[in-house]
Amino acid sequence: MPTTTATVRTDRPERYIKQLVSHMGRKIPAELATDGTGTLRFPTGGRVTLTPTDGALILLADATDAAGLAAAEDVVARHLIRFAAHEQLTVTWRPVGVDADAEDPR
Repeated sequence: MPTTTATVRTDRPERYIKQLVSHMGRKIPAELATDGTGTLRFPTGGRVTLTPTDGALILLADATDAAGLAAAEDVVARHLIRFAAHEQLTVTWRPVGVDADAEDPR
């Protein structure tokens, strides 16, 4: 199962998780846990878990195949960037296990 992750630097991770879950939940299964973590499930077989941390939003995507993974990554990144247009966020997906600081987009 292909899996990728992205660390998105922001002071508002909780807000963006709520926005993504609410917006995406109109078309796909989406849930917000009591700990603030969100989960989005795509019909292409992809799933994205959204986790708030201090100063960042951690995205973890997995799917049954590469096409489903690419679709989930694309949809989440586009919506997040649109919701946070005033912050100019950067979403850089990396295979799990690749050091996120190796290419810090800041």
